[in-house]
Amino acid sequence: MILVDIASLLGIILGLLAIVFGVISSAGLGGVYEYLDYPSVIITFGGAFACTLMSVSLQNFIGGIKSMGLIFKAPVVNTAEMIRKIIDLSNVARKEGLLSLEEAAEDLEDPFLKKGILLIVDGTDPDLVRAIMETELVSVEGRHKDKIGFWDTLSAMGPAWGMIGTLIGLVDMLYNMEDPSTIGPAMAVALITTLYGSLLANWICIPVSNKLKADNDVEMMQKEVMIEGLLSIQAGENPRVIEEKLKSFLAPAERENAAEEAEAGGEA
Repeated sequence: MILVDIASLLGIILGLLAIVFGVISSAGLGGVYEYLDYPSVIITFGGAFACTLMSVSLQNFIGGIKSMGLIFKAPVVNTAEMIRKIIDLSNVARKEGLLSLEEAAEDLEDPFLKKGILLIVDGTDPDLVRAIMETELVSVEGRHKDKIGFWDTLSAMGPAWGMIGTLIGLVDMLYNMEDPSTIGPAMAVALITTLYGSLLANWICIPVSNKLKADNDVEMMQKEVMIEGLLSIQAGENPRVIEEKLKSFLAPAERENAAEEAEAGGEA
């Protein structure tokens, strides 16, 4: 079951409502059509996406567009929960030995954590375990940055192509100044491309990029917690020491919540 990130969904809807409210309050319901100009849409959106396509590979372009769906998916694992899972594994290893973790690994859903456990069970040198896990960490972050870079590039191209559309409209307006009554409408159409470019950048691209960056930071921290926890288990450290070490990754409020949940779980 995929959980929906309410913040992203609510944000994009509220942004749309703010735009619609601004248009209707200034131009009325009948004036909504004044803000729709198909040549401006083609110039702004077509030009922005075309130049973004020039800036990346076709595979990254397609992946970047698909990545917008990621901002609506809520993380299914939190860091405090991951720490409790690692502490459980450390207790198993302390009581039954490292080889007992192979059976425990079968119940793990996270492939990164499972991979680390299996490396430990195989008797891999700790330095090599860290190197392998950190290499995968860098690889994952690199893929995330490709998607984030797509939205950063598109956010820069939107306003730029909006200005190009405005300049095209102004040139056309200046060539047809014989009739003063056409100057106002022509100027309005020229400025619509700038509006479209600003909307593309500030309503869509920049928020998507920021959300992907925030999700990346959370995932990277979770994987760093896993690496430190696994190496601590391999070194045979006391589960209590491992717990205190891993809690240093959490904010103070999260540490208190994790401690309360742990106590509640122990009493149950």
